[in-house]
Amino acid sequence: MTRPHDFGFDEEAVMLRDSARRLFAAHCPPDVLHRLVASADPKNLAWDRNLWQQMIELGWTAIAVPAAAGGFGMNLAAVAGLAEELGRAAVPSPLIATLCATHVLAACNTDAASDLLRRIVTGAAVSLAITDHRGSWDPEHTDVHLTNGALHGVAWFVQDARKSEAFVVKARTDAGVALYIVDATDPGLTIVPDAILDHTRDQARLEFNNVDATRIAAPPGDGARAYNTAEPAILVTIAADMVGAAEWQLQTTAEYARTRVQFDRPIGFFQAVKHPLVDMMLKIDRARTLLYDAACAVDHEPATAEINARMAKSAASDAASFCSGRSVQLHGGIGFTWECAVHLWFKRQKHNEALFGDAAHQRRKLAELLIGPL
Repeated sequence: MTRPHDFGFDEEAVMLRDSARRLFAAHCPPDVLHRLVASADPKNLAWDRNLWQQMIELGWTAIAVPAAAGGFGMNLAAVAGLAEELGRAAVPSPLIATLCATHVLAACNTDAASDLLRRIVTGAAVSLAITDHRGSWDPEHTDVHLTNGALHGVAWFVQDARKSEAFVVKARTDAGVALYIVDATDPGLTIVPDAILDHTRDQARLEFNNVDATRIAAPPGDGARAYNTAEPAILVTIAADMVGAAEWQLQTTAEYARTRVQFDRPIGFFQAVKHPLVDMMLKIDRARTLLYDAACAVDHEPATAEINARMAKSAASDAASFCSGRSVQLHGGIGFTWECAVHLWFKRQKHNEALFGDAAHQRRKLAELLIGPL
């Protein structure tokens, strides 16, 4: 299949990206974000519900939903462009989690999945509850099981759980792995918040005790297929958030180097500062190229999508790690303090690295795909 020009990043994608950048510049600049997370405590989430409502009204929850379910069905390059802006502004919202859930639901092809997709179009926040106690996203690994027609067990490391209205839950059955839809208000569901370093997100474990299992997104034996189909798009979405955050780290650190004076010169004059900034830029450019190549592959070359997506997540993780370290170091002593906002992006990046596997995990998976089992 012939690939489109610019990886499919068309005029609509540009408009979406630019509108997101303007909205976040107006409503979630670094000083506002810093005050927001500084005032939060474990019982009060650090996020702006009015900003989230504006995102819903702009139709952003619907961009990845297929047209058949009432969404815009935009290509993954456009979704990646929006995710980049979310990372660039480090916006606390359930949109990244909802986009990841949307990718899985779109791969299910069931009435229950379509119903939840239509709820997402109207603004419902949804998250994936698919990780076991070891932090494994392997399609066959889960600590939730179906017993006597109900869900029991625990789903771990659920992203933005307390902002979500529903969950896509992976569970083990006698006939194989299945995906179920569970509302956050189900009386048998308990949401237990985790203590995490990333102040722009929340995370929790979900405890299931005789939870209704009548809404089946993917029937037993088909859950692994649905997740495997969606995983490349999930990796691209997380990688885009990382690339956007790394770009903010670069631009903010470069501006600091232009204005911070030491020995009667801006510190950016010195090679010990110049060279790391250039290295940051190179790593970001490499990651961004692989990111949009992977997005295009998901849409147009599904046979190579997993390889491309894992390359993108690996490169984005490397860029995130390098840029996070250099952004703090090049800010000098203030870079290690609460008053300096760079720590918010640093923590978001470390969280992103672990999500769905860090760089080493992705390279190990790539080796298995390209060479064979290790």
